[in-house]
Amino acid sequence: MVDWNLAVATATRLVRPGPEVSRDEARAVVAELRRHARTSEEHVRAFTRMMPEGAPLPDTPVLVVDRAGWVRANVAGFRELLGPLLAKMQDRRGAAPAGAVLGAVGGKVTGVELGMLLSFLASRVLGQYETFAPVGPDLPGSPATGGRLLLVAPNIVHVERELEVSPHDFRLWVCLHEETHRTQFTAVPWLRAHLEGEIQAFLGATEMEPGALLERLREAVQSFAGARPDGERGDEAHSFVELVQSPEQREILGRLTAVMSLLEGHADYVMDGVGPDVVPTVAEIREKFQQRRASGAGRLDAALRKLLGLDAKLRQYRDGERFVRAVVGEVGMDGFNRVWTSPNTLPTKSEIARPADWVARVHRKGGPGREEG
Repeated sequence: MVDWNLAVATATRLVRPGPEVSRDEARAVVAELRRHARTSEEHVRAFTRMMPEGAPLPDTPVLVVDRAGWVRANVAGFRELLGPLLAKMQDRRGAAPAGAVLGAVGGKVTGVELGMLLSFLASRVLGQYETFAPVGPDLPGSPATGGRLLLVAPNIVHVERELEVSPHDFRLWVCLHEETHRTQFTAVPWLRAHLEGEIQAFLGATEMEPGALLERLREAVQSFAGARPDGERGDEAHSFVELVQSPEQREILGRLTAVMSLLEGHADYVMDGVGPDVVPTVAEIREKFQQRRASGAGRLDAALRKLLGLDAKLRQYRDGERFVRAVVGEVGMDGFNRVWTSPNTLPTKSEIARPADWVARVHRKGGPGREEG
């Protein structure tokens, strides 16, 4: 169904080269990012109070990678997550006439398409806590969780030069954000399994009828082009992800959106909370970085971001950070940390927009419950 090796080959062939650096400079960047990652552990731990004093620090490795290394890690993760769905689709296709031939051709096409998507993203991601890819010789991971922290060195150097900010401060600032994600998954043992379960439920609800899938693809293309079936122009194009899904998937996606908003907003809140004490130029970095997030890198970049749903991710940063800030302001950091008690105490999508509703539900007398919004 997917030629994974072709996806990697396509992405690494198409991805733009990183900024020019000498070999010595590259070594210095890698060494500094590793130091900042270690330093960030203690800062994030002290600020979030998610891990009790005396508990061992996370044992997840820090991998400083180039763009091709990020591609390989993410292909491995996709392969793991999509395995059950693709196996089901392969069985269905194999029963059809000429299924093997169609599968081989389709796998090549899908591999190229996935590679093109990854080549676009590989030059934009600064860092990532990668939790789903299997552990292997090329991708070491935590013995307990399998996770690893990826820092994409050429992208970090590119952005710090583009923004004209202090390289030392910017690298530490990025590490604080990514270290918060590592802390989230290492301090909350059930989080990885919960997210994986939701993703598998989303994939399992995929409509297997080709006609229905083609209809949604047609809607996605029309919406992206701004044309409705009746010939009118749409005011707002929807992302491919928003359109190619069933009603059941929309429910699951709502829950996933709430969790991702929480995780991303919490990381932004922590990054800014720790920043003033350890990153002297944090105010300048934040202002310039926010402007960069909002503006994108041109018309084509903005169009691709919309189609892929990346604009929704930017909203997650904003909405999630507002939620965390409001809750911490109301019940303090320890009160906010009740969000990590169980899946039942995670905020719903509506509670992300109305933090007071989460506070009322989770901190009410009698203990936390769950109300879908």
